Amino acid sequence: MRYLLTHLIDNAADRRPDNLAMRCRDEELSYAALAERSNQLAHRLIESGIKRGDRVGILMHKRVECAIAIHGIMKAGAAYVPLDPLAPLERLAFVIRDCGISHLIIEPRKSPMASQLADMLELRSITGSEDEVPGVDDCASLEELEQFDGARPPDVKIMEQDLAYVLYTSGSTGVPKGIVHSHRSGLAWAETAAKAYALRSDDRISNYAPLHFDLSTLDYFAAALVGAATIAIPEEVTKLGASLANFVADERLTVLYTVPLALTQLARYTETTAVPWDALRWVLFGGEPMPVKTLNPLMARYPHVQFVNVYGPTETNGCTHFPIETAQVNSDALPIGRPYDNVEALVIDQHDNVVAAGTPGELVIRAPTLMRGYWGRDDLNAVCSYYRENAPGIADRFHRTGDLVNRRATGEIEFIGRKDRQIKTRGCRVDLDEVENVLGNCPGVTEAAVYAVDDAEGYRNIHATVTANADGLQLASLRAALRRKLPNYAIPVDIDVVAELPRTSTGKIDRVSLAARASDFHKPTTNAATAGR
Repeated sequence: MRYLLTHLIDNAADRRPDNLAMRCRDEELSYAALAERSNQLAHRLIESGIKRGDRVGILMHKRVECAIAIHGIMKAGAAYVPLDPLAPLERLAFVIRDCGISHLIIEPRKSPMASQLADMLELRSITGSEDEVPGVDDCASLEELEQFDGARPPDVKIMEQDLAYVLYTSGSTGVPKGIVHSHRSGLAWAETAAKAYALRSDDRISNYAPLHFDLSTLDYFAAALVGAATIAIPEEVTKLGASLANFVADERLTVLYTVPLALTQLARYTETTAVPWDALRWVLFGGEPMPVKTLNPLMARYPHVQFVNVYGPTETNGCTHFPIETAQVNSDALPIGRPYDNVEALVIDQHDNVVAAGTPGELVIRAPTLMRGYWGRDDLNAVCSYYRENAPGIADRFHRTGDLVNRRATGEIEFIGRKDRQIKTRGCRVDLDEVENVLGNCPGVTEAAVYAVDDAEGYRNIHATVTANADGLQLASLRAALRRKLPNYAIPVDIDVVAELPRTSTGKIDRVSLAARASDFHKPTTNAATAGR
């Protein structure tokens, strides 16, 4: 019987013990070894005082020990909380404090950071440090785990509704919020993905996303479900199209799950260089809209590969997808497709009424992949829930995604923009995502980011930052192209051309830093003659 995420690796170890479970650079783990070492870690955690429902932080860059940490924590009955190893110390401290984390699993090079965190917080134990951490009495290296029982997991009663992991994302206010998933929701997503993409035990599935990015759950869990290999793409490989393209070929990846930024890099490189991707079957991508004009040439070069636009906020895991059936998309934007099996999607208006096809509204999702809720945020849980009465006293709970969509008459769902990306400028309502989509499809533009900046009088103005292709970009021509598709009030008042857009740690465009930079640049300077008036 399979009802916990930890059952995935144990079942794979029973059926295919020698199958490759995880590979990162030159390190590998078979499923037998992963099951054994995760058992050892689970026993170590329980000896350290971890109880069912506790949260344990993982502070690691990509390495095979990430898989051990994930499953060892869950086997102990706890929930794993990935900590971004590149995040500022204050942000890490906020997450640890907010989620009530008292135990960390780290890689050795993070020992100095762990020491700094121990100075700021009360940590009971640390696993993975090769040195003693001042203020933490219970420290152990990864090598010391060998003294614990690896033959069996601890005898802990764990149910499918129990916490499995908590992923922290930035909310619209900039304050991180914890998204709580259970074994049931994580397992449901693994089952959904494995069925939709016909995953097999001989697949080699990429791990492009860092552990704190929700894309990684497909890599770790769907692969384990079928006994396939998870191949971690080192951080340095993800930075350049050439290294990433050759990695896909050299590692003979069969499934690549990544973000639009990576596909843009790959498209640029493969345009002039032939890279043999003969083993590749699927390219899945999600996280933000993918420029169609970049995707079309890539699909044409690799007609044997099935490209799929995957959609789903962290709260729901994946919930819709759009397998692209031709090598040419004849529209400015890709639809987010249809719901997966066992997913229900409704489109509602501002009064919570379901709207007919062709009428824009907010997308709400009901699925077994849905989160348990936001950590410690009953206010958010209430605001983000939509209920539909199913029977007297019984209501179905949907998650309000905050995404504005339109359902076509054919059933496909089109993404329009974010509710919280709508602004009023010059008295008119503008969806910044719509402006960004139009701008990104203008000739000469490679990528575009659109954001709002308040001027000295407090009025909201639209600003944009773009990257250009090798032929360069004429701003006068760009503005003329925008005027053909947008009303004047929706055209950015300022367009900056840069070599590269700033990114968050998950690879998404960092519009918050762009807006802050623009706000500082346009902030009025104080004249000494008028100061004090």
